[in-house]
Amino acid sequence: LRQTNIVRLFAYSSVAQAGFILAPLAVVGSGGDDVAQKILSSVVLYLIVYTVMNLGAFAVIITVSRRLRSGEISAWGGLFTYAPGLAVAMGAFLFGLGGIPPAAGWFAKFQLFNAVVSAGTPAAYAMGVVMAVNSVVSLAYYLGVMRTMFMDDVPDGDTTPVKIPVALAAAVGVTLAATLVVGILPNLVADLAEHATFAFSLGE
Repeated sequence: LRQTNIVRLFAYSSVAQAGFILAPLAVVGSGGDDVAQKILSSVVLYLIVYTVMNLGAFAVIITVSRRLRSGEISAWGGLFTYAPGLAVAMGAFLFGLGGIPPAAGWFAKFQLFNAVVSAGTPAAYAMGVVMAVNSVVSLAYYLGVMRTMFMDDVPDGDTTPVKIPVALAAAVGVTLAATLVVGILPNLVADLAEHATFAFSLGE
């Protein structure tokens, strides 16, 4: 919450997200095979969705950092005024990572919560509470970056447009499209996660 560097913020965010992904495994043995299957499927789903959103966010960070020559979040002030496309894309990724619709993260987090609580044990409910608190805290720092991009003034007054390399533009475009499509049509990736989990169980 006190972090001022965008790269370090996302490094800490990745640690928190890793804990979020691992949390359901603490209660995977609390229920029967159906609960275990549900938990593993939700973890696979979250891994897929989180990877896509994080890749997109880092593509934006790389692009903007090249222009600003700074990793400080304050340097992102007013990004929307001279790079609206990048600001909107970053907003979508931040919404997704925070679990806010219509970005894909809301469905992935919902599935993870649902799978954990379905174990029906005190430990599962306690884990659900911890996950909920973590989600609320994450919203605070994600929305802080959003406020800086859309509401703060440009620190140095330089509104020269950002030059986006083709590769990074493609990465942002593809991951943004996936983030929004999966958020609106979540069953597309949910089915993929279920098939992957089923194939893994057959391999055992």
